[in-house]
Amino acid sequence: MDNILLIFICLIMGLGMQRLKAFPKNGHLALNQFVIFVALPALALYYIPKISISSNLLYPLAVAWIGFGLSFLFFYTIGKRLGWPNRLIGCLIITAGLGNTSFLGFPIIEALYGAEGLKTAIMVDQPGTFVVMATLGLITATIFSKGDANPKQIAAKILLFPPFVAFVVACFMNVFKVDFSEHLQNVFQKLGGTVTPVALVSVGLQLKVDKDSQHWKFLRLGLLFKLIITPAVFFLLYRIILGGKGLTVDASILESAMAPMITGAILASNYGLKPKLSSMMVGIGIPLSFATLAFWYFILNNF
Repeated sequence: MDNILLIFICLIMGLGMQRLKAFPKNGHLALNQFVIFVALPALALYYIPKISISSNLLYPLAVAWIGFGLSFLFFYTIGKRLGWPNRLIGCLIITAGLGNTSFLGFPIIEALYGAEGLKTAIMVDQPGTFVVMATLGLITATIFSKGDANPKQIAAKILLFPPFVAFVVACFMNVFKVDFSEHLQNVFQKLGGTVTPVALVSVGLQLKVDKDSQHWKFLRLGLLFKLIITPAVFFLLYRIILGGKGLTVDASILESAMAPMITGAILASNYGLKPKLSSMMVGIGIPLSFATLAFWYFILNNF
């Protein structure tokens, strides 16, 4: 409950700060940079060295990778056929292809499935959503913000992207079974804990709900894909085709139904991929997702 309250309070704070003359008009840019350069790397350095990899975790591990691939195919195909600008296509691919599998996902999955469910959620998020955002998400943002991109430039952006650097370091630590001292772990945990409040305030600063906005039709399509189509695909794949059952499968499917990823929206915004639409995908997608998550939880328990 605390996490849910924090989500709405931070969004409201961001909306309120839009009216404060003392707060810089482009203040969200500084907040975005803090999230990318400090908070996200800290999150990787805290969690990833502690993850235990096993074959049982293939279901949660594949959620983010398959989900992003589906989003790319869906919006790239539709966008090119309808003549959408690249920035719009890139925005929808990223925001509809990455789910809020940590801050929103962790408390919801833990509340519904307990500690074992939380382990599954961490596997969906850290080696899944987090890495997809730092690699495929960054590649998509680079290509669709410029229209074309040099492979060397893309490689350089990934290799120098702070969350990715932290991920690589953390992976080596995981492989060699080492971790930071307890004091450093505490520091990383506290810095990583700022991701959601800071990012949500940034989203609130950029969120403008204009009834006459041209973004509404794209917002509806983006949220339809993220909240309904994506989990429907995973339900069909995991439950019907592969015949998977049990807590790990159910928690993975429910994680695929989470609202758009906050830091994915920050990434899209940073690259100029329709910042207003990116903010609306998160600001409207999060409260709407509580209803769609209840629907998918009902489906998982009755079919």
